[in-house]
Amino acid sequence: MMRLDHLPNQRPDEHVILFLRRHWFALLAIGSAFFLLLSIPLAIGFYFEKTVADWLAHPVIGPFLAIIGSIYFLSIWLVAFLEFTDYYLDTWIITNERIINIEQEGLFNRTASELDLAAVQDTTAEIHGILQTIFTYGQVYVQTAGEKGRFHFKNIDDPEHVKELITRLVEEDKRRLSSLGAVAQGKVKSVVK
Repeated sequence: MMRLDHLPNQRPDEHVILFLRRHWFALLAIGSAFFLLLSIPLAIGFYFEKTVADWLAHPVIGPFLAIIGSIYFLSIWLVAFLEFTDYYLDTWIITNERIINIEQEGLFNRTASELDLAAVQDTTAEIHGILQTIFTYGQVYVQTAGEKGRFHFKNIDDPEHVKELITRLVEEDKRRLSSLGAVAQGKVKSVVK
């Protein structure tokens, strides 16, 4: 589990600015789909109660329907669990020096990528549709020239704010690095009192 008070491989003078997960509406969509898929067969069984009772009493059809129903309901539970795991473990951490993207892919695959803020070339925020507009969530894309060309922040809260924050941090980091480069080249005198 990711602890907010500890950042692995934390650099000196680095601190966490923002810790992001997907918006709560993504979890609501997973839960709604889960309950809808559970309720459809139950509603059909309730509506055709007499016919279903006769089928379940049959010596061949009854056990077959029980097995098919069990497979269906267990599959729905499995998919809901996988989606919740993906929701909970997909995280994005923005520090004053870098962006860390931790992406869960299935149960046993996890990819952690990072990029220095100085390598960011472009940041884009997208909000599509009425639900994303009402609940102010959407996508943020961070473009770099590196190996992983684009970081994708999926369904995060207030993408415009995140985009502006990243842009501001990129400018601050580039200024910091240029002043460090100037000090290293002897162009700027540092005075220690």
